[in-house]
Amino acid sequence: MVRFNMILMMIAVICALGVVTSQHRARKLFQELEGGQERARQLDIEFGQLQLEMSTWATHPRIEKIARDRLRMVTPDATGRVVPAVAVRPAAPRKDAAKKVAR
Repeated sequence: MVRFNMILMMIAVICALGVVTSQHRARKLFQELEGGQERARQLDIEFGQLQLEMSTWATHPRIEKIARDRLRMVTPDATGRVVPAVAVRPAAPRKDAAKKVAR
């Protein structure tokens, strides 16, 4: 009977160590999960800031200012503009329209 009690005691100790080990692993994995979620939040914030910065860099007034200042570009005056004449052909009558008129 003593031998049986000792075996049961050893099994209980082994099970207790298994529980402690699994809880420790679970806590470690939870810490990793929290760290990953925090990193994802930081990256999301940074992404939003970069999108805002990119939209600021691409505004029309800023591009015009750079074109004038750095590239020395100017808006052409009205006399310097040439607009080619576009020949407009009359549209051919549609077949459907001819049938409706004949009725």
